Amino acid sequence: MVDVGAKTETQRVAVASGTIRMQAQTLAMIQAGDSKKGDVLGIARIAAIQASKRTSELIPLCHPISLTKVSVEFSINQQAAEVTCTVTAQTVGRTGVEMEALTATSVALLTIYDMCKAVDRGMTMHDIGLLEKSGGKSGLWIAKT
Repeated sequence: MVDVGAKTETQRVAVASGTIRMQAQTLAMIQAGDSKKGDVLGIARIAAIQASKRTSELIPLCHPISLTKVSVEFSINQQAAEVTCTVTAQTVGRTGVEMEALTATSVALLTIYDMCKAVDRGMTMHDIGLLEKSGGKSGLWIAKT
C-alpha cells in the first residue's frame, strides 16, 4: 500500500455513476415494485452502501477508509429503458474515496441485474465512471463531458 501517513487530513468527496440498460417491461416491473425478490432499487441502495464500506476488502492495496457519508440516487430514463445510479462518498482523511464511490456504483448495478435476471438476462451495464472528486493535494477534478 502507498504510505499516506504524511498527507494532511482533508474533507474528501467522490461522485461516481453508471447505467444499466434493460427491456422496457423489466423497467416497468421495477417501477411497479413487482419483482419477486422485492424492492429492486431499495435493495440496490443498501448493497451500494455495504459495498462502499467493504471496498478495501475487495480491491487489493486499497486503504480502509472511515466513511462519513454515502448517498445513492437512482434516475430512470423511460425512453431508453435505463436506470442510472449515482453515488456520493465522503470522508475526512488522508486518501480519496473514488474507489468507494465506484465500487458502490458497480455493486448497485450488479444488484439490479441479479434481482431482475430471471426476466431479462440481456441487461447491460455501461458508462461506469468517476464524475468528480474533491479534497487532498490535487483539489477538485471534474470529468469532461
